[in-house]
Amino acid sequence: MGRQKGEGGRSKSRPSSSSHAASLLPSGTAPVGFGGYIGSSRLDPSISNDESVPFLDVDGEVAQHLKRLGRKDPTTKLKALTSLCTLFKQRSGEEVVQIVPQWAFEYKRLLLDYNREVRRATHDTMTNLVSIVGRGLAPHLKSLMGPWWFSQFDPISEASQAARRSLQAAFPAQEKRLDALILCASEIFLYLDENLKLTPQAMLDKATPMDELEDMHQRVISSSLLALSTLVDILLEMQVRRPDLENVTTESKHAFRAREVAISYAEKMFSSYKYFLEFLKSQSPGVRSAVFSVLGCFIKHIPHAFSEGNMKTLSVAILGAFQENDPSCHSSMWDAILLFSKKFPDSWSLGNIQKIVLSRFWHFLRNGCYGSQQVSYPALILFLDSIPPKAIAGEEFFLNFFHNLWEGRNSFHSSADRLAFFKAFKECFLWGICNASRYSEGRDAIREFQVNLVDHILVMLLWHDYLLLVSPKIQGDNFSGKSGASSDERPTETLCTRYVESYMQDLGKCIIEILSAISMKECNLLSAFCASFQKDCLEIFQQAESPQKSSEHVEQIVNFLSLLEKHAVQKGETWPLIYLVGPMVVNSFPLIKSLDSTDGVRVLSVVVTIFGPRAIVPQFFSSNTDHSSDFGDEGNDESKLKHFLEVFKDDFVSWCLHQNSSSSSSRLDLLLALLDEQLFSEQWCIIITRATNPEECPETGVGYSSIDRISLLAMLMEKVRGRISSKNYKEGCRPEHWHHELLNSAAVSVACCPPPFHTSYSQFLRVVLSASAEDEQTCFLSKETMIHIFKEVLRKLLPVLIHSSFTWAKHASSLIRCTGAEDLMQTCDSSLSNIVEIAQFAIEVLEGCYSSLKQLDGHCNLVPCILAAVFIIDWECRMASQVEGSPKCIGYKTYIGSSVSTSDGDDDPQAEVDAKLTLTKSIHAIRCKITTYFRKSLSLYSRQKLGDILIQAIRSAVFGADPGCADKAPVSCCEWVQDVLELICQDHHEEQSVLDQLLSEDESWPLWVAPFVSDGRRSATLKEKNAFAAVHTARHHYFIAFVDKLISSLGARRVIVGTVVSYSLAEAPGELVPMLTSYSRVWLAAEILCMWKWEGGSALCTFLPFLREYAKTGKSSPDENLIYSLINILLDGALVHGASGQTFFFDAWVATDDEIENIQDPFLRALISLLSTLMIKDNIWGKDEAVSLFERVLNNLFIGTTVNRNCLRILPFILKVLIQPLRSKSTRADEGGNDVPHDSLQEVQIIDTILGWLQMALSSPPLVTWQTGKHVFEEWVQVVISCYPLSTTGLATLKMALSRNISQSEKTLLMDLFRKQRSDVNVSTLAKKIPLAAPSSIDIPLSVSVQMMLSQLIAVSVGYCWQEFGEDDWDFVLSLSRRWMESAVVVMEEIAENVDVIVSTSSSDNLEVVVDKLEKAVQVPEPSLMNISRIAVFIFSIFCGLPELQLAEDSMISHSLKMEKWDHTKDQILEGILRLFFATGITEAIASSYHEEVSSIVASTRLAHSHFWELVAFSVINSPEYVRNTAVRSVELWELSRGPISSLYAILYSSKPIPSLQVAAYTVLSTEPVCHMAVTKDDTAHCSDQNVVSFQEPGTSHQSESSSEEPVHLRDELSCMVEKPQSDLFQMDLLAQHRVNVFISWALLLTHLQSLPSSSPAREKLIQCIQDNASSTILDCVFQHIPLKLGLGHNLKKKEADLPAEVSKAATSAKRAITTGSLLFAVESLWPVGTEQMASLAGSIYGLMLSLLPAYVRNWFTGSRDHSMSSAIESFTKTWCSPPLLADEFSQIKEAVVADENFSIIMNKSAYEVIATYKKEETGMDLVIRLPSCYPLRPVDVDCTRSLGISEVKQRKWLLSMTAFVRNQNGAIAEAIRIWKSNFDKEFQGIEECPICYSIIHTTNGSLPRLACKTCKHKFHSACLYKWFSTSHKSTCPLCQTPF
Repeated sequence: MGRQKGEGGRSKSRPSSSSHAASLLPSGTAPVGFGGYIGSSRLDPSISNDESVPFLDVDGEVAQHLKRLGRKDPTTKLKALTSLCTLFKQRSGEEVVQIVPQWAFEYKRLLLDYNREVRRATHDTMTNLVSIVGRGLAPHLKSLMGPWWFSQFDPISEASQAARRSLQAAFPAQEKRLDALILCASEIFLYLDENLKLTPQAMLDKATPMDELEDMHQRVISSSLLALSTLVDILLEMQVRRPDLENVTTESKHAFRAREVAISYAEKMFSSYKYFLEFLKSQSPGVRSAVFSVLGCFIKHIPHAFSEGNMKTLSVAILGAFQENDPSCHSSMWDAILLFSKKFPDSWSLGNIQKIVLSRFWHFLRNGCYGSQQVSYPALILFLDSIPPKAIAGEEFFLNFFHNLWEGRNSFHSSADRLAFFKAFKECFLWGICNASRYSEGRDAIREFQVNLVDHILVMLLWHDYLLLVSPKIQGDNFSGKSGASSDERPTETLCTRYVESYMQDLGKCIIEILSAISMKECNLLSAFCASFQKDCLEIFQQAESPQKSSEHVEQIVNFLSLLEKHAVQKGETWPLIYLVGPMVVNSFPLIKSLDSTDGVRVLSVVVTIFGPRAIVPQFFSSNTDHSSDFGDEGNDESKLKHFLEVFKDDFVSWCLHQNSSSSSSRLDLLLALLDEQLFSEQWCIIITRATNPEECPETGVGYSSIDRISLLAMLMEKVRGRISSKNYKEGCRPEHWHHELLNSAAVSVACCPPPFHTSYSQFLRVVLSASAEDEQTCFLSKETMIHIFKEVLRKLLPVLIHSSFTWAKHASSLIRCTGAEDLMQTCDSSLSNIVEIAQFAIEVLEGCYSSLKQLDGHCNLVPCILAAVFIIDWECRMASQVEGSPKCIGYKTYIGSSVSTSDGDDDPQAEVDAKLTLTKSIHAIRCKITTYFRKSLSLYSRQKLGDILIQAIRSAVFGADPGCADKAPVSCCEWVQDVLELICQDHHEEQSVLDQLLSEDESWPLWVAPFVSDGRRSATLKEKNAFAAVHTARHHYFIAFVDKLISSLGARRVIVGTVVSYSLAEAPGELVPMLTSYSRVWLAAEILCMWKWEGGSALCTFLPFLREYAKTGKSSPDENLIYSLINILLDGALVHGASGQTFFFDAWVATDDEIENIQDPFLRALISLLSTLMIKDNIWGKDEAVSLFERVLNNLFIGTTVNRNCLRILPFILKVLIQPLRSKSTRADEGGNDVPHDSLQEVQIIDTILGWLQMALSSPPLVTWQTGKHVFEEWVQVVISCYPLSTTGLATLKMALSRNISQSEKTLLMDLFRKQRSDVNVSTLAKKIPLAAPSSIDIPLSVSVQMMLSQLIAVSVGYCWQEFGEDDWDFVLSLSRRWMESAVVVMEEIAENVDVIVSTSSSDNLEVVVDKLEKAVQVPEPSLMNISRIAVFIFSIFCGLPELQLAEDSMISHSLKMEKWDHTKDQILEGILRLFFATGITEAIASSYHEEVSSIVASTRLAHSHFWELVAFSVINSPEYVRNTAVRSVELWELSRGPISSLYAILYSSKPIPSLQVAAYTVLSTEPVCHMAVTKDDTAHCSDQNVVSFQEPGTSHQSESSSEEPVHLRDELSCMVEKPQSDLFQMDLLAQHRVNVFISWALLLTHLQSLPSSSPAREKLIQCIQDNASSTILDCVFQHIPLKLGLGHNLKKKEADLPAEVSKAATSAKRAITTGSLLFAVESLWPVGTEQMASLAGSIYGLMLSLLPAYVRNWFTGSRDHSMSSAIESFTKTWCSPPLLADEFSQIKEAVVADENFSIIMNKSAYEVIATYKKEETGMDLVIRLPSCYPLRPVDVDCTRSLGISEVKQRKWLLSMTAFVRNQNGAIAEAIRIWKSNFDKEFQGIEECPICYSIIHTTNGSLPRLACKTCKHKFHSACLYKWFSTSHKSTCPLCQTPF
């Protein structure tokens, strides 16, 4: 065991022996001795003292535990002691007493044990034993008592307390314990004597470390000495207390014998141990402290042991003990020194005590008592008292004593240590003063001694140190030389060291307490200090050459005076004024006045404040007999007051109000300090008259300007305010008493003065108005004066707005002037510099005067006007700063241009800009403070006025936004509205009123819907047609953008809904009833939706989400609900404007956001978007709401018998949204409570209505016969199509049609309508009318709209009535679909060819020209062609989905199709779709080869037809392999500059990606027939399918299969992503497009690697390529997406549900990728890209990497330097990835490795071990492969546990080969075992291993060593030799180095 802490010695808190003995004495008992041991019980001596009693009578179990106590291990001892405690409790006393002899032997040994816990447990066991044994312990007491007593003084408190408890358990009574000590005194002394004779070598086992033995020995010595000291104390103390020996009892005789024994043994030990002085040399503080305790005990009780023979030695040792530097020894040391000095005073005369003792004592003091301040400092006065006077030279001793004591101080000590020092210093100093007669004879000598102490110590030492002065006398004195000190060696600067504040306070307090004590003894002794005080003050006041140093000294004087007031003056002591301060004032006042000393005036102010003006003023003139006699007239108080007032006016006011100088502030402090309570009014009138009227004070001197006068007046009032705020004024001098008419006049004069302005002007006005926002009362001016000043402030602010470049700011200035009700124009120069200067002055005045301004609230219009001006100026400055965005210019060019033209030509424009910048910062700061101060505290009148001005200003700023700040105005104005609401609104009702005012109607606002109030209810009404005037469009856009920002900031519920909840008292007392007040603004919601888009936002992104959330929580009735009202308004608007507005062409799909956005009519677009959100996207509204709206639309469809064309036009768009909830199946509850479908009357009516619409459509002629133009039949057909919406995919549409449960009547009429389109026209004829190319190339017989309607009708018919289709119908549909598809293919291929020509014929210099050409080339000539093609692909997807639907819904579908008939047509269509797919990819690849910007143009064109390309991608993913093969061939034959693989990569890495296309590209790249050429450049990995065409990229030559030694190379598209990716990939955004592409590339690479055979050369070479070239940065990036908590790796074993979402996704994906070997699931779910999707992909990549590239991952992991992250990764792998990998490894071993007669395999899955045994003839070997639990992160361990008949060299080579294979290669364990077995087999066949890899079978290709060296004849593997040549760059034999 290591060293136990605290064993080395006694702790600092451990008491000496005497104090320890006292601590053991219980309170309330007679002080008889140690522990109060009094008693008469007789204990018989032990009958046997043999310590080696055998275990004859001891219980076997107990004996066993006793033997275990002899072990060295402390744990074993503790267990044995614990067991013994338990056994003792289970045994009887008679049984336990038998083991006492053996226990006594072990007990003595255990007390010396090094381990503290063992010793404590030993005492606990002893406690249990004695409790059980009781009196049976008596025979063995003497053998136990010595160690028992010794153990009471163990330095470890836990052990000593346990020992004490054991002794008390044996002897509960105090008397019994004392009897035991008396009885066993001899044995105890003998035991202690034996302990003191011990040496470290003689203790216990010599095998114990020496340092432990030293500690044990020191502990034994210190405890033995303390035990000896305490025992002597106890036994000999009784002799003093009971000296009567005549009437002694038997008990007393035993005690007397014990005392004799104690004295005898003590004397012998004192002599034999050489007075214990040898122990003082011990290194242990505990031993030395114990020695001092023993010596103190002997001095006290055995003084005769100190004889003449040893006195000199002992006196030097004891009195010279001050060299002890351990604080823990000082308590006992001082006890010994004080006892010795008192007991043997003559010892001071023996030897050279002065040289030894005092030298050590001075050193002890200079070192701060070595840290024992709390112990040593209180003992100093006792030590001084114990020193014989004759032994020292009195004055010299004390001077040395105090100097050394002072030198040992430390200002940074703790407060307790510092207080102990100053208390000791004070006590010792006063003791020296009081006991001067002990060292001097005669009154003069005593007086001289005391004066010298005061002068040298109190003045030169303490006072000069307090003043931070250097005393030359101290440095040059010989005191330190006599005492051995070296203070003269210290630099002078160290005496002026800075001290902590608390030290200086304690020092000052010490000086004052000393002075107070001296004053009570003899006041004459104060003269030296008082003289020094006066002299030092005068010198400090004269130190003009070093003002900083002088200020420091003055600060100390001021602090000293403050301490003097606290500790002397307040206690009623008079000596400070009489002896100290009074004379100082008399002597220094003339000097201070003549020098104009700032510091001197400050000191005078403090003195006046402390002692009072009437007590101090006479002191100023005590030397002037005239003034002195006036003040000395005792009989006339009135004359005294009069004379005091005259002196104040003539001498002090004139002097203190002298012209401005450095001492002005101090003089004003003095002037205010001289204010007397009784004469306050007269004095203040004198002051203010002289201050405001300089003519009254001619002494001010020449050149005393108005600026100086105002500065002085401002300073004076500032001090007055500070005096009031600090409550430092007399009773009666209240704030209102400071008012004066002259002060009002001065304030008005300053406020009206013209520029330029001095800083003192604004400072003066702020002071007299109010000091701070918190001060509500203190104002020195009248109300009329305040109004005058604030009116002037407003007049100075307005020019900023009047001359602003913003129209709205000028308009706001007019509003303020009108509200002010009088002319507020400021007549001044209109230059910007003057305007800014005037405004800056007004702001400076206004800042801090909020309380005065608030006093005027409600009394005039000034408050709202000033606040409005501040707010609007702040807004104007902030808007101006945003115009250009330049931080330096702040966008004031327009402003400056308009103002500089009228200013002087010398003005600097940049200076004006800087001035405006300063104004901007100032006005914003004060605006924020005003908001904080006036928030919700203004009067109602002021709030209304202020709100009117600010709201009008905001509306003006929004509507009249200047062109340069139009984009900034909405955001800025929104912030302003928040400022207004925060300032003036006290509740929600006021807030809504302000918003009403803000959003009120204007000539340009709103355009479509206006607010309408009827009978107190808020509604909306459509605006007249003339409201659409184009002139107001821009203003309307600005305001809508502003409202949008306002809603984003305040929330739509506050702006739109406006419901306010208030509470009123109900009839029941104390009950509150909520009342709702509606401020609904449905008209505003309609206006926003109709606007749809504006600068910086749109209804789709910002407003519809709010309506969605509101609809989810809305519980009110339709009449009150905002959504219902909104829909009604929008429907009315759509009905009114439906005929005039142009709408985008209708299609059959469920409405998407893009299609809704193309609707031109604002009301219809808004209505459809809102209904789509409520009914389709979120399913908030159901069938009831849909039926209600449907009925309302139907009611408007006919006007009488005439069709309402407006309603008919909008009906398809509305039906497309409503039809889904309308056609949903209703349910009702049956008798059992279950829901069963039923047909309600509403559903029947809906079906009848749809049937009627079908009849109307059937009445129209076939579509192919329609002529160009709009027909009413077209609208009815659109209505029919809208009743049967299509889903996004064909299969989804089929399932939706089945769920709709369309009636047979509807199907019949719909099929009739479909067949009517082909009944009169042959299919081939119709096909001729449909173009194959763009409409620009040939004439189109059928209009685009007819083709669109025909295609949609066909799609609807196929989707809903496919079961009714016959073969002719399918022929018609598929033929048209193919024709439409071929048209799109032709167009896309023409685009690709055109792009190829443009790129190939263009240079890189003319990028702009090429971009223009390509933008035109990639545009589809007729966008409707893509829509028709989309429907064609959709129809085809429906056709392809029928088999899947029949398979999934077999029970519901009875119709079956013979799909084989149309297989050829289906393949043709699929091939066309694939050609489309490759064509768009090739186009982007060609464009990307030229420039990235060009590639982005191509990719952007696909976004306009995203649904089309999603349908194409769906068909591509589901296309069969042979069709893909055909499409690839056709693309190859195309012979463009880029081929099919490049096109796939272009789509995969597209800059404008469509997720479905990327998944399709990934799927094609990772599957046949493309996969074998998609990854590597060379065809080294042919697939087994011989029917797959082998193709290559244009521009590359196809090579034959290279040799197995040549490396492979990744394609360029993959290489740039995988091999050495950009260095900034790790710092890139986690969702960046490039990062996503890198992850997809790795997924493709790993998928390809997984597809290769496990042992194929192609796979091995690809793995080698990845290890050599691929950057491991990908793994660092992977774990950026898996946020593992560092340091919490072991917590990953918790349930998956408890993990963070990203970690859970990654863990699940990693496990799935390992088990399935596929990453397609992660790629498919990647879009839309998010954190969880990326985490899933990252986890799957990591899992498959571990499976396929374990060595690659392992190398990255072992190279990581982030240990905390490595730990987390290891835990993640161990928890989620390693279990399936280990299971797979064991299954492969079980399947792949076949055992035979020579070979066997044993697998231990729980230990992750595989043991392979090979035996043949007399040879054998056991190979153990241990897999780590975090496999494969940690390397696999390979070991040979048994080898027979195999040389050690060969065995080591095989192990190295096997280890290298399983660690550095990616070979499986099963493969490694198989190669190892094959090596054995070949070895027995006589084949030698390859010297390079130490293997016979090559680990990669399985070849044998065949290439032999001609010189050394060794054979090598060809692959090994090739690698050797390529890495060593030489072609020599690896062994003999000859050319190979």
